[in-house]
Amino acid sequence: MLSFARDRFNRSQKVKGTVVLMHKNVLDINALTSVQDVAGIILGGVRVANSIAGSILDTYTSTLGCSVALRLISATSADESGKGKVGKRSFLEGIITSLPILGAGQCAFNVHFKWDSEMGIPGAFYIENFMLGEFFLVSLTLEDIPNHGTIHFVCNSWIYNTTKYKTERIFFANKSYLPSETPSPLVYYRQEELKTLRGDGTGERKEWERIYDYDVYNDLGAPDKKASLARPLLEDPALCLILEGGKPEENQLRKIRKVRNGATSFTFQEMNHLFNTFDEVRTFYEGGIKLPTNALSKLSPIPLFKELLRTDGEAPLKFPPPKVIQVNQSGWMTDEEFTREMIAGVNPHIIKRLQEFPPKSKLDRQLFGDNTSKVTKEHLQPNMCGVTVEQAIQTNRLFILDHHDPLFPYLRKINATETKAYATRTFLFLQNDGTLKPLAIELSSPHPQADSFGPISKVYLPASEGVEASIWLLAKAYVVVNDSCYHQLVSHWLNTHAVVEPFIIATNRHLSVVHPIHKLLLPHYRDTMNINSLARSILVNAEGIIESTFLLGSYSIEFSSVVYKDWVFTEQGLPQDLLKRGMAVEDPTSPHGLRLLIEDYPYAADGLEIWAAIKSWVEEYVNFYYKSDATIVQDSELQAFWKELVEVGHGDLKNATWWFKMQTRKELIEACSILIWIASALHAAVNFGQYPYGGYILNRPTKTRRLMPEKGTPEYDELSKNYQKTFLRTITPKNDTLTDLTIIEVLSRHASDEQYLGERIEGDRWTSDSQPLEAFKRFGRKLAEIEQKLTQRNNDESLRNRYGPVKMPYTLLYPSSEEGLTCRGIPNSISI
Repeated sequence: MLSFARDRFNRSQKVKGTVVLMHKNVLDINALTSVQDVAGIILGGVRVANSIAGSILDTYTSTLGCSVALRLISATSADESGKGKVGKRSFLEGIITSLPILGAGQCAFNVHFKWDSEMGIPGAFYIENFMLGEFFLVSLTLEDIPNHGTIHFVCNSWIYNTTKYKTERIFFANKSYLPSETPSPLVYYRQEELKTLRGDGTGERKEWERIYDYDVYNDLGAPDKKASLARPLLEDPALCLILEGGKPEENQLRKIRKVRNGATSFTFQEMNHLFNTFDEVRTFYEGGIKLPTNALSKLSPIPLFKELLRTDGEAPLKFPPPKVIQVNQSGWMTDEEFTREMIAGVNPHIIKRLQEFPPKSKLDRQLFGDNTSKVTKEHLQPNMCGVTVEQAIQTNRLFILDHHDPLFPYLRKINATETKAYATRTFLFLQNDGTLKPLAIELSSPHPQADSFGPISKVYLPASEGVEASIWLLAKAYVVVNDSCYHQLVSHWLNTHAVVEPFIIATNRHLSVVHPIHKLLLPHYRDTMNINSLARSILVNAEGIIESTFLLGSYSIEFSSVVYKDWVFTEQGLPQDLLKRGMAVEDPTSPHGLRLLIEDYPYAADGLEIWAAIKSWVEEYVNFYYKSDATIVQDSELQAFWKELVEVGHGDLKNATWWFKMQTRKELIEACSILIWIASALHAAVNFGQYPYGGYILNRPTKTRRLMPEKGTPEYDELSKNYQKTFLRTITPKNDTLTDLTIIEVLSRHASDEQYLGERIEGDRWTSDSQPLEAFKRFGRKLAEIEQKLTQRNNDESLRNRYGPVKMPYTLLYPSSEEGLTCRGIPNSISI
């Protein structure tokens, strides 16, 4: 039988292939949002409508046929130098109009290769583009390879004119190999491709180059425009790694163009910038507001505005009602909702169990004096249902939302501007019904003489009537503004977007695309570098959206950089995070080995289900390829990846003792699980609720412009007469609200081509190994089961923190979602 197959192969000397290309620009990442109806094809740099005529297709077919060449490379037969034999050029042939594997916007072409039995089994191929413009290569499939069958090559990469490349573009079959197991004819090609991706560390990157390298964040400011736009270079590696090239992700289906450096400012001179009543705030969602078209054009280059504006020069801008007010428009004002959002909102991983009283500060006493909390037992115990502070600490019933230490060093600078703020501590009591009750809020400001004298701190207690109730509402607003600032700059930007960058860079520089760990992590990198690059141009840049509309202004990213110094990778997984914050204790008898001290903690309870599923999948995958700890140590690519990740990617933390040594399978499993958790579930938890919760600016204001009114002042008199006016004069003004809502609505939406946890863009073709494929399918099924379980939890009326007074279920960790503003869904990666 083998002889017959060989003779048949020798006679035909042809291998049939199918090449799939993209002909639809699904998403231009510079638009920051999904453009659902973008039609057209991009082949050779020309755009044509989807309803393209047959004659035009024939033109493209003939153009591609003589302009795109492929050469197969053997994985089993080597030439005299030991490299896999390279076949002759074959050009694309006729277009295939119907093919089951084709996705939206894709087209396929036949190709036939001259390839006899002496050439062995193909394991890679070269591709050359002789056209002036680029095209997007999705895949190549070879059929009926004797003694092997079908071979898939998953490509997902833009192919530029061949003269632009210093080395030839190569793609490998979907087989995974540890470095020591690579077929010898492919070793040279594997090593050379990694050299190409690393580059030589010199020169300015061009759009078509495929080089991953490290640099500081040097594009946040624009001092050449004006001195006030100068910003410091950020030396902390997790904040300062940028891709020096224009096509950062080889797995993306988007055409990305490099964003120029510079600042974008946002002002609306044409609009009355003050709200006067809460009802007026709700007009953003009910009747809409009218704004001159040219005013919106100053906000951002986001094409979303084209959908919002009429063509008659007016702009009746209307936002969808945020979920937090869809059922109960005043529920946000309650103490229960205020505390519920600390465990079920967009920043649910900051709250800590109070383990000492009064809480102390870690700030340098010589610089900032004694920052120990001024809250006393007498402040707290009247509202603790007869429980003493000591008893509450002993029985794990006292908690704190502490934003004091990170923000206090910046208060003097902030309060010298139009923005006014406090550093806050909020004390909470766990009630018998499982809900949290606020006991006191401490607002601290700098001493008039100097920081070294310590803070001036005032304590505010809950009140439900009179001017005291208005004071209490304002105190909660200062807390939420601190929380919003920390969320945007640390929880969202630093702890997800920024910290994934060094992993992406080190992976592409040292783990070959045929390395099993590269294949494991690849879906969780999709578009992250691109969205981060865009963020540096309009979100976190000098006078960008964050600086313009959030509390810390021009100190925003510097603040993130300072907070990063306390970042510990091994604590970023959910179980360790919960243990560190004292929100859980180890308990072998409990699910996942942890017992939550707030049983009804939606983020933690749901997150532990997702974490366990991720870790189980990673464990199966890693143990399939690594049969012992010795294989971890012997993996040259893995060791080079980890060494550079620690020593270069996190150079200022390279001597930390907490880094995994990467000597065991357990360490690799934990590291990969943490990274996948950060890129998927953690990001989903802090991102996709931004508009559902924060779209109502009263619920999550982003800045404060006044200090707390003092008795005997006009502001206090105003508060006693019209608390809404005072509240609105204190928090985010109208123009900043418009900016915030526009951006967070986009950021909270799922794109039409989103890939969710448990899915892969390549379907089943991402690997040829059957056991990992089956394990991945089990992972997908497990996530579906978890989603059903979370739905059942939301139907349990005894779990009050699942809905709260606003009647808004906690769905942010539901794995699946539809397109749009859904407040649910866990994408694989940080793509928006």
